[in-house]
Amino acid sequence: MGPPSRSGFYVSRAVALLLAGLAAALLLALAVLASLYGRCARVPPSELRDRGAPAAAPSLPGKQEPASRPGPTPEPDAAASPPTWRPPGPWDQLRLPRWLVPLHYELELWPRLRPDDLSASALRFTGRVNITVRCTAATARLLLHSLFLDCERAEVHGPLSPDAGDATAGRSSVVETWFAVDMQYLVLELGEALQPGSLYELQLSFSGPVSQDTREGLFLNLYTDQGERRALLASQMEPTFARNVFPCFDEPALKATFNITIIHHPRYVALSNMPKLSQSEREDVNGSKWTVTTFHTTPPMPTYLAAFVVCDYGHISRIERGKEIRIWARKDAIAEGNADFALNITGPIFSFLEDLFNISYPLPKTDIIALPTFDNRAMENWGLLIFDESLLLLQPNDKLTEKKIVISFTVSHEIGHQWFGNLVTMNWWNNIWLNEGFASYFEFGIINHFIPKFPRNEIFFFNILHGALREDHALVSRAVSVNVESFTETNEINELFDLFTYSKGASLARMLSSFLNEKIFIRALKSYLETFSYANAEQDDLWRHFQMAIDDQSKILLPATVKSIMDSWTHQSGFPVITLNVSTGVMKQEPFYLGKVKNQTLLTHNDTWIIPVLWIKNGTTQSLVWLDKSSKVFPEMQISDSDHDWVILNLNMTGYYRVNYDELGWKKLNQQLEKDPKAIPVIHRLQLVDDAFSLSKNDYIEIETALDLTKYLAEEDEIIVWHAVLMNLVTRDLVSDGNNYEIYPLLKKYLLKRLISIWNTYSTTIRENVTALQEDYLALILLEKVFGTACWLGLEDCLQLSRELFRNWMNHPENEIPNPIKNVILCYGIALGNDKEWDFLLKIYNNNTKEEERIQLAYAMSCSKDPWILNRYMDYAITVSPFAFNETNVIEAVAEASEVGRYVAKDFLINNWQAVSKRYGTQSLVTLLYVIGRTISTDSQILELQQFCSNMLEEHQRLTVQAKLQTIRNENLKGKERSARIAAWLRKNT
Repeated sequence: MGPPSRSGFYVSRAVALLLAGLAAALLLALAVLASLYGRCARVPPSELRDRGAPAAAPSLPGKQEPASRPGPTPEPDAAASPPTWRPPGPWDQLRLPRWLVPLHYELELWPRLRPDDLSASALRFTGRVNITVRCTAATARLLLHSLFLDCERAEVHGPLSPDAGDATAGRSSVVETWFAVDMQYLVLELGEALQPGSLYELQLSFSGPVSQDTREGLFLNLYTDQGERRALLASQMEPTFARNVFPCFDEPALKATFNITIIHHPRYVALSNMPKLSQSEREDVNGSKWTVTTFHTTPPMPTYLAAFVVCDYGHISRIERGKEIRIWARKDAIAEGNADFALNITGPIFSFLEDLFNISYPLPKTDIIALPTFDNRAMENWGLLIFDESLLLLQPNDKLTEKKIVISFTVSHEIGHQWFGNLVTMNWWNNIWLNEGFASYFEFGIINHFIPKFPRNEIFFFNILHGALREDHALVSRAVSVNVESFTETNEINELFDLFTYSKGASLARMLSSFLNEKIFIRALKSYLETFSYANAEQDDLWRHFQMAIDDQSKILLPATVKSIMDSWTHQSGFPVITLNVSTGVMKQEPFYLGKVKNQTLLTHNDTWIIPVLWIKNGTTQSLVWLDKSSKVFPEMQISDSDHDWVILNLNMTGYYRVNYDELGWKKLNQQLEKDPKAIPVIHRLQLVDDAFSLSKNDYIEIETALDLTKYLAEEDEIIVWHAVLMNLVTRDLVSDGNNYEIYPLLKKYLLKRLISIWNTYSTTIRENVTALQEDYLALILLEKVFGTACWLGLEDCLQLSRELFRNWMNHPENEIPNPIKNVILCYGIALGNDKEWDFLLKIYNNNTKEEERIQLAYAMSCSKDPWILNRYMDYAITVSPFAFNETNVIEAVAEASEVGRYVAKDFLINNWQAVSKRYGTQSLVTLLYVIGRTISTDSQILELQQFCSNMLEEHQRLTVQAKLQTIRNENLKGKERSARIAAWLRKNT
C-alpha cells in the first residue's frame, strides 16, 4: 500500500474507537494465522489463482520421515511474510546472484496419484529437498527459484565439516522468508551471513499442484489402456519448470548431482534419470501403503534435465554395449508391437554417436517413454527420454506413411542431445542453439549413415532450410545467439525454442561443416565435447576449438578467424542475397528483405556477412571462395556467350543465403535446363526454382525470370522440384479465388502438358505396386501436392482415380486409401460425389477415436460442392451434435475448402453468428472474417464485411479486423498485379 492521502477525512470519537478495536482484532488474527502458516513463506493465494494454481495447499499428509541428514527438532524461526512492497534488489533480476553454487540435491517427491481415484480435480504432490551448496560470497540473504509451491519448512545447516560429517554442523536461523513472484524466487533472510568457501545444506519441505492443463513441471496424462481409464505422471522441466516441482537453482550453468526418491502407489512403476537403487514401503496416516523407490546418483547435470515418471506401463528392452535400453508405452501398444521399431533403432544410434565422437554414453541405462499427450513432442532428459507417442510408436503394418522416417529423425535428435546439451550444456539460454541446432544437424548424418541412399541434401532443404529461409529476414527476425540478459520475464526464454534456434542453427552448423570439411568439423567437436564434459560452454568456447582444429592443419585457409566468420551469422538477424554478374565476375551481398526497398539508406541493417561460396561451373566443382566484403571481383566466374557455359553458386545449398544472377546468368541457366536438365544436379534444380520465385516475390528479380525456369518441366522427374514449382504457382489463394478465372485455363494448359509425365509415373505405381512407395520418403511427403494439383486442374485420370479409390474403400473398407494421397482422395471423393459419399464419411468419423484421423475426415467433409450438404454439415456441427467436432472448427473448414464453401459459410454465419460464437468463441468470428475476406480487393468489399460483422464483434475487435482486412486488400492488389503478369507470360508461352 502507498502513503495515505494528505487530504484526510473526519470520523466521530465513537467510530474511531470502533475502528481501533477492529484493527486490534485484525492484528491478533494475523498473528494467529502467521503461527499456523508454518516456517516458510507461501505465494499469496490471489497470485496463485491468477496463475491458475490452487489458492491454498493442505499440510503434508502422513507422518513425515526425517530428512536424510536429520538435526534437532527445529523451533519456528520464520513466520509467513505478508505480501508487501520490497525495495529494488537481486530479486528483480532474471539471473540468480552468484552467492551460492549448488553441488548436490537430495530430492524426495510424493505425488498422491492413486489408480482407483482418477477424478481428483486438484491432484497435489509433497516433497522435500536438501541442497548442498558452496558459499562464494558472504551473504545473509539466499535466493532460490520456486513457483506455485507452498513451502512448509526452510532451514539452513552449516558450515558443514567435510571430515566430521553433519554432526558438528551448526544452524543459521531463518529470520524471514518471502516470494519475489515476478522473477519466481523464494528468498530466505538469515540472522547471520554465510561464510565464503564453506559448505551448507538448505533443507526445505514443500507441496505443489500437479498440472493438468499444461505439460509443465509435474503433469498428469489421462488415457485408456486395456479397456480401462488410467493416469500417469511425467515431468517437463525445460527450460524453467523445475522450479514448479521443487525449490532449486534453476539455471543451466548450475549443475549438480541428484539423489532422487519417488514415493508412489504400489500399482505404479517409478522412473527417473538413473537406475533404481532400492525400494521400501511407507505407510501414511490413513494406513495406506506406498512404495518408496530410490535411484542411483546422477552425474552433474542442470535442473532442467531432472526427470520423473510414475505410470502403469509395459516395456520392451534390449542390451546395447552392455547397457539396457527400455521403451515404455501403453500395454496395448507394447502388445501390438508398436514400440519395436523405436527399440531397434535406438541402440545403433547410440553406438554410432559414441564411435563418431569417441565418447561413451555415460549413464548405465536409457529409458524412453511414449506419453499419450506431450505438447513438447520429445524431451532429451538424461537417461529418461520422454516422447509424444505419435513420434515414437509405429504400427507394424504402417508401411505407407512418413512416420518411420519422422520417428527416426526424432529419436536421432533426442539421442544427439545426450552429447549436445546433456554432457556439455550451454552456459545460459542465449546459446540454446548450441543444443538444438547441433542436435537438428546430426539427425541427418545419423539417418544418412543407416540409409546411404537417403537424399540428404534434398530432405535437409525440405525439413530445415526452406522453412528457415522463408521466415528469416533482416530487421524483423532475431539472431540465433541473443542477448537474454536483457530479458525482463522468464517467459521470454520459452520463446527462444523456435524455428531460428532449431532450423537456422542446424543450417549454420551445416555451413560450418561444408567450408571446413567433415573431418575437421568432427575433430573440433570431439575436442569441444571432451573439454567441457559435465560442464558448461559458451558459443566462443566452440569457436575456439574449431580454431584449434584449423590451426593444426595447413590445407584449409580461412579469410578470418572462425569466431569472426561465425559471429557474422549468429549475432545478426536475417541472411544475405548474393548477386553474381557473370559478365564481369563481380559478386555483391546485401541483406534479404521481405520486399526489396529501393532506397536502401532508409534501412539500418549495415552489417555484412563473411560468406563461404562453394560453386560449380559447367557441372564441375570449383575451389571455395569467400565474399567478406560488400562486393568483390572473381574473374574465374566470368562466362562466355557459349551455349555450354553456366555457373551456379552455393554448392548443395550448404550456405545459408539466396543466390541471384544478372540477366545473362539466369538466361544461361535457363538454356541449360531446356537443353539438358540432368547436367544440373537435383539439389540445384530445386535451388534455382526456390531462389528465383522467392527473389521475384520480394522484388529482387522479375517474375518472368522465375517462370522461364519452368519451361523444361516436361523433362523433370524429381518430385521435390515439382513440389517447389507447384507451391509457388498453385497457391491456396489462387485455388480458392474465383476471380482468377483468367489465369486458371492458361495455367491448366501450361502445367498439364508438363505434369503428365510425372503423373503417369506415380499413378501407375499407385495402381500397380503401391508398396513401392514405402522406400521413397520424398514421395510419401510430397505426392499430395502433385495429386491435388492434377485433380484441381481437371486431369481426368486424376479425377477417375479419386472416384475409384474412394468407392473401392466404401465398398471394401479393408482396402485403405494410400496414405500419401489420402487427403486428396477423400476431398475429391466428396466433391465428385453426393450425400451418399458424405453420409458414409460422417459414419466413419463418428466411429473413429483417433484425433488425427478425425481431423482429416472433418476437413474432407467440407470439400462438398453442394450448398445444401455444406449447410447441413455446419448446422450439424453447432446445433445437432455440438460436441462431435471438437478438433475442428467446421465453419472455418468449409470457408477454406473452396469458393463455394466460402460463400455458403458467409451466409451461414450471417444467420447463425450467435450460435457460432457460442460454439467456437468470439475469436473464431475474427478468424472466419479473415478467411471469408481472403479475396477482397476493393474498399467497398471491406465496408461490406465491416457492416456484416458490426453486430458480432466488440469495438476493439472491429478495429483489429478493419486493419487486417486493409492489409489483406493491399496484399491482394499486389497479388493481382503478379497474377496478371503470370497470365501474360502464360499466354506468350502456352
